[in-house]
Amino acid sequence: MTMVSDERSLWLARNVLPHEQALRAWLQSRRLVGLDIDDIVQETYTRLISAESVAHIRNVKTYAFQTAYSVLMDHIRRSKIVSFSLVADMDVLGAAAEDPSPETQTADREELQRLGEAISALPIKVRAVFTLRRIDGLSQREVAKRLGISESTVEKHMSRGFLLLLGLFGRGGKGVATSSKALNPKLDRGHAKTDRP
Repeated sequence: MTMVSDERSLWLARNVLPHEQALRAWLQSRRLVGLDIDDIVQETYTRLISAESVAHIRNVKTYAFQTAYSVLMDHIRRSKIVSFSLVADMDVLGAAAEDPSPETQTADREELQRLGEAISALPIKVRAVFTLRRIDGLSQREVAKRLGISESTVEKHMSRGFLLLLGLFGRGGKGVATSSKALNPKLDRGHAKTDRP
């Protein structure tokens, strides 16, 4: 095996194999007539071990289950004769709606737009740190170096950004009349500067 394959095998053993029992139980609960669970699990491992990269995977268990689901759907699509019980199980799996509905796509776009607007409304320094960390994917050290601030300041700005966004989206995205004050304390009347003498 090459060095990359050895590293990937080790990654699979450490991160994916501990979830095999749960994956098998999930597949078993689907009552998939004519499909061998061992084959599905092995093909899932094959796809994971031969993937170009695993660096983007944040939740290995969820990713493994999604890969197994994809393997399962490929087997169903390739089968020439589909039994009625398997068709019923496809509904249980949610295979009928692999792509999000137009309504879901619209709702997702609107939510993404609201998130973008909320990030834009963050205080300037908090927004800069938040954008570099969460959107551009820079490390805390890289953000600190780029902005010329300490890593602890980066942490503080990130915490503040999360708290402000949580205040807005923690209620399901439904803000209150004072949400602009929460995002920009300078708008609070007690802190507003006036040009009067």
